[in-house]
Amino acid sequence: MEILNLSLPATNRFATDYIAQEEELMKFFHYRFNSSSDFKARISELKDRTFKRNELSEHIGRFMDRFPGSSAVQKSLEKLKQENSTVIIGGQQAGILTGPLYTIHKIISIVSLAKQQEKELGIPVIPVFWIAGEDHDYQEVNHVYIEKGNRMEKAVYPEKVHEKRMVSAIRLDHRKCRAWVEDIVESFGETQYTKDLLGMLSETINESKSFVDFFAGIIMHLFKDSGLLLIDSGDPSLRKLERDIFSKQIENFAEITKCVKDQQSQLGKLGFSNTIEISHNAANLFYYDEKHRERILLEYNHEKGVFTGKECFYEFTMNELLEIAENDPERLSNNVVTRPITQECLFPTLSFIAGPGEIAYWAELKMAFEWFGMKMPPIMPRLNMTILERSVESDLRELQLDLREVLVLGTEEKKEEYLDLVKNESIERQFRETKEQLKRNYLLIKELTEKEANSLLPMLKKNEELLTKQMDFMENKIQKSIQQKHSVIIKKYERAGNTLKPAGTPQERVWNGLYYINKYGLNFVYDLLECRFEFDGTHKVIKI
Repeated sequence: MEILNLSLPATNRFATDYIAQEEELMKFFHYRFNSSSDFKARISELKDRTFKRNELSEHIGRFMDRFPGSSAVQKSLEKLKQENSTVIIGGQQAGILTGPLYTIHKIISIVSLAKQQEKELGIPVIPVFWIAGEDHDYQEVNHVYIEKGNRMEKAVYPEKVHEKRMVSAIRLDHRKCRAWVEDIVESFGETQYTKDLLGMLSETINESKSFVDFFAGIIMHLFKDSGLLLIDSGDPSLRKLERDIFSKQIENFAEITKCVKDQQSQLGKLGFSNTIEISHNAANLFYYDEKHRERILLEYNHEKGVFTGKECFYEFTMNELLEIAENDPERLSNNVVTRPITQECLFPTLSFIAGPGEIAYWAELKMAFEWFGMKMPPIMPRLNMTILERSVESDLRELQLDLREVLVLGTEEKKEEYLDLVKNESIERQFRETKEQLKRNYLLIKELTEKEANSLLPMLKKNEELLTKQMDFMENKIQKSIQQKHSVIIKKYERAGNTLKPAGTPQERVWNGLYYINKYGLNFVYDLLECRFEFDGTHKVIKI
């Protein structure tokens, strides 16, 4: 594999400016991601804080027992217990079949940075992936995209979930899942690695009870020898470690909301819109309604002096909610504001790996962290990657397309320019002149009809439209017949576009990682991990 580093704009202005470390943005963060001295300062800060290291390590160990393991995983669990250890952490939803490629990219970022920082700092640094199992947006995790013809199509897992149920609580139908997975892998095309991939997926399905199990099982099959640790934010047993954190968040809910609002106001003065939607009454916690199996976002009703759930009849006093946090913490869960705070209270985080959108919303949390007497960790932009296969690179060379331009704009515009070049201008001109003549003749006919048969004017207009439409149809048919002679070149434009910038979207947001694993083998991610990545904000083109 060969890495080509390219400077490309991020998917949002904030992330682009952050990667460039623009001074006006740095006041919203405690550390710079590209400063070795800031990483050392972070270590000093962590030494002054305490963590439930043993309990956390044991909890993760119990959670991961059901998934493929290794001596590297056990070593990471032991490292986590050490007083000087730190973690590189990042998270994502539990997308079916691992979801889009960027999930794999984020894990590679976590593992690679942990390895680099452990070597540079001389302390244990453990890679941790936080599965957002408490998330209830099922529509975000229930599909992958597959290639059909010359475009990408969404393939949705055939299971409807109507309640706002946590992904951790969604059961996996083994028979339905196996049939769907086999169809997806079949769409990838059979290779020498297909049998092994199907075997791994079948084994994982058999051992999975939930969506999160299925996701975590695949991830550990792929990354177990890297020492990666997994934690599920939706795991009820994790709540026992979060009792005190929940209590602080409940007691300080108003201050947390005010901090976020004030921070958003400061960002707004620089022209940045809010990333986090938050009301002035936000409690920033969810209550789990066991009866309806739904998460209910809590707000504070100042008139009644109670916490209430939107569109429901639940009401809690401060003391009642604190009692739930102490005795039934599994009934509570975080929202986008309190999740990072909970994460940082649990883990000695050396750095948080963030996608472009996450960088923007973490900027809105600085004052909330400070209210809790903490600093945000260095926010490291995850590795943005595009996989460039040699055959596609050859297409780009033949078509004389610039790789950087294709990654930014796609190939549709260049394909249209080529189609304009090869179409027969004489035929286009003849049809245009014929339609213009037809229009002139119909104007004359219209004048006669107005005098002799005025009631037939609507029919005349429709007749003209039908004739024009038929001429357009015939012209398109002739031009497409001409284009067919150039179909080999046209397909190369389409293949390059579909692969590198499908429908104008980055590859990593559409393509599923298992497509490449089916093509290049189960060790594909380890081949990627062997690469020496620089966390410099550049886009990584991986030539394979």
